[in-house]
Amino acid sequence: MAPDDRRAAIIAATIPLLKEHGVLVTTKQIAEAAGVAEGTIFGVFPDKPSLVRAAIMSVFDPAPLERALSAIDPEQDLRGRLVDTAHILVRGLKESGKLIGLIRTAAKGEDDAGEMVGKMKEMRERTFGAVAAVIEPDRQRLRVPTETAAHMLVSLVFAMGQQGLLGQATPQDFQPLDAAQIVSLLLDGLLVPDEPAPVAPDETPDIAAMLLDGWEDEIRDIDLHNTANDTANRSGE
Repeated sequence: MAPDDRRAAIIAATIPLLKEHGVLVTTKQIAEAAGVAEGTIFGVFPDKPSLVRAAIMSVFDPAPLERALSAIDPEQDLRGRLVDTAHILVRGLKESGKLIGLIRTAAKGEDDAGEMVGKMKEMRERTFGAVAAVIEPDRQRLRVPTETAAHMLVSLVFAMGQQGLLGQATPQDFQPLDAAQIVSLLLDGLLVPDEPAPVAPDETPDIAAMLLDGWEDEIRDIDLHNTANDTANRSGE
């Protein structure tokens, strides 16, 4: 096996063990999962912390997510594309969520932790960009810029995925929204209505009509008065 392939295989075997055991996972467990001798691990990585850091960093590589998002069928309507996007984001969050809390533990020092946080920030920004690209063909239908819509969708997915991942307290009856529900929550608040809203009637008083109505009443009174006078005159004759 080529060195790069061996390294990738060891990292791939380490990730699920980190999710299950955290940094307490042993190199023996990793070697068994990877199907290699324990000594092989140390021929690739100088020590276990280096392997753990490499495994965590690989999870926050944005390239696989970008490839998955760019493969979404562009012929779908906006809602369909975003449901696919949300599915991909939810899956990615499930894969990486449990490893977020290990960053500080796995880091050797502040510089190392800073590198890992920097990797997370890079993934976040590239994720926003990739999601915005999915939305872009329908930008004219939205009330907000595509970048803002992308931030909102990613934020909703992250918020719905917090339960059980980040250890934050949530109500016992809390039910995370699925991908379609997340997209519905987002789009139904962002789409410009297909039919234009009815124009409110002009409440400005029609001064001309009011004046005309007033003069009509006055003219009517004059006509009635003249008719009464004519009748009286004819009677007097």
